[in-house]
Amino acid sequence: MSPRQRRSGRAILTMIGCFYAGIAVGWLLHATFTPGIVQPQEPPPRASIAAETAGSPDAPTPGTPANDPVAELRRRDLRVPIDGADVATLQGGFGERRDSGGRRHEAVDILAPRHTPIHAVDNGTVLRLLEHEDGGTTIYQLDPVGRFCYYYAHLERYANGLREGQAIAKGQIIGYVGTTGNAPPNTPHLHFAIFELAPDRKWWEGAPLDPYEVFRRP
Repeated sequence: MSPRQRRSGRAILTMIGCFYAGIAVGWLLHATFTPGIVQPQEPPPRASIAAETAGSPDAPTPGTPANDPVAELRRRDLRVPIDGADVATLQGGFGERRDSGGRRHEAVDILAPRHTPIHAVDNGTVLRLLEHEDGGTTIYQLDPVGRFCYYYAHLERYANGLREGQAIAKGQIIGYVGTTGNAPPNTPHLHFAIFELAPDRKWWEGAPLDPYEVFRRP
């Protein structure tokens, strides 16, 4: 083959290469900017990065949600409302079926002699002082941030001067054990309940929590 023929052949091959290169670039641009063509996604984060994030102070610890109500109340170290009460005896009282199974007991009953002082379990505000056919002489207490309502029932009477809207401190005497309402006349006790309120703070519609789980020390 003559030198002239070799130069002509190389020119043809160069033209063919440029042609196919142009096709490839055009397809790439089409795939990048044409709707409907799925683009490759970024690779998932490395496992080591995920582990570092999970261990950071801002990441919640698995199994202990930040808004767990019982855990929150334990952190506050609520006071048992009756001095000397054995917390272990409260186990199982919450959730019992009463009235032949027709009513669920959403509280614990703390047995104590009549006239025994009742103490506020937390700081807060006296929300309502009400007389109930079932609960008798009762106190509804709102906690300091409005998330929980504490309910005390079957009181013999209120502490002197107690009134609605009054700020009260944890440990303050707010009433005395009795048998008002539907409590058995020979079994004085405090019926105590805790309710977690919804954002609208309807204290009569709270979700009941087991006080035993709050008072016990794991």
